[in-house]
Formats: sequence, structure tokens, C-alpha cells
Amino acid sequence: MTVFRSSNKAYCVSNTGLGTSSNGTGSNENHSTATPTSTGKGSATATASSAQLNWQLAESYSGSTFFSGWNFFTGGDPTNGIVQYVDQQTAQSSNLIEINNAGNAIMRVDTTPQVTGNRNSVRIQTQYTFTGGLLIMDSVHMPTGCGTWPAFWTNGPNWPTTGEIDIVEGVNNYTNNQATVHTGTGCDLPTSNAAALGISGSVVGGTNCAALQTGNEGCGVRASQTNSFGAAFNNAGGGVFAMRWDNSGIAVWFFSRNNIPQDITNGTPKDTTWGSASAYWPATNCNPFQFFTNHNAIFDTTLCGDWAGGVWTATGIPGQEQSCAQRTGVATCEQFVRQNGASLSEAYWEVKSLHIYQSPGQH
Repeated sequence: MTVFRSSNKAYCVSNTGLGTSSNGTGSNENHSTATPTSTGKGSATATASSAQLNWQLAESYSGSTFFSGWNFFTGGDPTNGIVQYVDQQTAQSSNLIEINNAGNAIMRVDTTPQVTGNRNSVRIQTQYTFTGGLLIMDSVHMPTGCGTWPAFWTNGPNWPTTGEIDIVEGVNNYTNNQATVHTGTGCDLPTSNAAALGISGSVVGGTNCAALQTGNEGCGVRASQTNSFGAAFNNAGGGVFAMRWDNSGIAVWFFSRNNIPQDITNGTPKDTTWGSASAYWPATNCNPFQFFTNHNAIFDTTLCGDWAGGVWTATGIPGQEQSCAQRTGVATCEQFVRQNGASLSEAYWEVKSLHIYQSPGQH
């Protein structure tokens, strides 16, 4: 197991391919005012099922106004990636963001043929702040290819005390999504047994979710669906990721494009009808309103860095039967990314929508 450290956070990549997304907040754009919700106490439950809550739409991002209500992060990449996150004006003028003809939001990385330093990229976070809720994100395409490390996640203001929930994450040519939580001391998975957790995914790290006690390995769960990440996800037309955060704990689902529940499409989500979650962190061992609070939702794409660069020569993860070093013939991730801008043509998000729901009964 190799542990990487940066000034803001430690990263841990095990032989199971476990990795983490970046933390931190940043803003330099002003749109709508964020609306925080109140905190509360979680209650214990044994499985990802809970009483059906009356979810009401609290915030929505889609269509021509998708980029309203986000802050563009312009600080250094906490994961040591070779990217420079840019502000909204620079992203627009450089064609890194746009709303395409389908009405979907595009977020790209720079594909200049060769660069000597960092490539420009985009990291955005909602101005809206939430404690608990239901997030439903519909994406047609996500960044993929050697050197890429995209993530869709939520994060609190005081990492790791206020928690981090990685909903979508992976690197290079991976095909199975990994969801992970990182917390302060005292949050655990009660077991690593998927059947006991009632999930369709598999636990790939330890059961201690405390970031500072585990080299930031956290509690990671790999999805069983081979089209839940990367090129396979894109080739299938994408799909929907849902994250529920309520009294029962935190759960993540993935639905491929042809299997999206009608209640999601109709905007009346009924999560108790969705079947087994891909990943689940029950409240029995991790109070979801003690270890997670005041989160923002975040999209980002970094390049190389602690995870994608750290496993450049590794194999054995679904989709990575051949290492990126072998596939590209280049010894390091950084050299490849800087010298081969055309190889990053698939390094973009295409997002149809993000909906954030709230319910009075969630905590």
C-alpha cells in the first residue's frame, strides 16, 4: 500500500486500486445565495432501506442556466495533479465550458498539443449548502483515458471533520465506479461483507472511515456494474448516480441509461423502490449528521496526481488489464499528459442535470 501526501490531504492507493478525490473549497464567482439546512442526529438501521421520505426539489442545475449558482475553484490542486483550475471567464473564453446543442453542460480539460507545465481544467462547487438530502446527477459522458482523474463528490468546510462523500470517482481506464467516504475519528463500516451491508458493490478498503487514521483510505466501495465509469459508461449513453443522506446513513446508486427508474425521470424520486444500493454506510456505526455537515456538490477533473499518476504502471482493476505505461509506451503520466493533448479528447464531463432534494423527515 502506497501513501501519498500533499499539504491539504493524504491519499492512499492500495493494491485493490483504492483512491480518493480532492478536498477543499474555493470561490471567485458570485451567483445565487446558498441555502444551508439544519443539522441533526442519525439513527441506526441495518440496511440501506429506510422509510420513504417526501423529497422536494431544493436546487436544480440544467440547461442554459446550468452554470448559475456555482463557484469556480482556482486554487492549487490538493491531489498534486498537473492542472490549473481556472475561473469562469477563462473557462468560457478557452472553450473549456459550454452548453452544447443538446442543452447539456460541458466541462473540458485543455487539449493543446504540448505544454510544459499544467493544463487548464475546471473544478466547480455549488453555492448551495446542504446537510442531508438526495442528490441525483444525470451524466451522458465523463472524462476517461490514461492520465485522467474525474470526480463528482460532496465536501464540508472543515475536512475531514465535516466529511467527504465521493459519489463518482476513478482514474485512467477504469470501468467500475468507486464511491468512498472520508470522515473524522469514530465513523466505521460495521462490516466489509457486501451481503451483510445489503449492497451490490464490494468493499475495497478497510472499515475505518477516519481519514487521518487510515492515510485517507476511507471506506471505499467499488460498483459491480462494468459500465458505471469511464469509456464503458460513455459508450452506454451514461446514466444516473443518486446519493441519499438521511437518518439511515449514506447510500449511493447507479442506474445505466436504459435502467433509470421512472420516478427519477418524473422528478418524484422514491428511493425505497430502487433495490440494493451500490454502496452504503449505515448510521449504526457512523452518525450521518455528526460526521457529515454543510456540504457542497463538486465536479472536477484533474490529471495524473496522487492516484492516476500513482497507478500509472499498475494493472488488475476492471478496465485496467493493461497499464497506462504499457498502453501509451510512455514512462510517466506527467510526460504523457504534457506531450499528448490529443489524447485528452475524451477528458470531458457532459452533464444533463443535477437535482438536490430535501425532506423534513431526513433528520
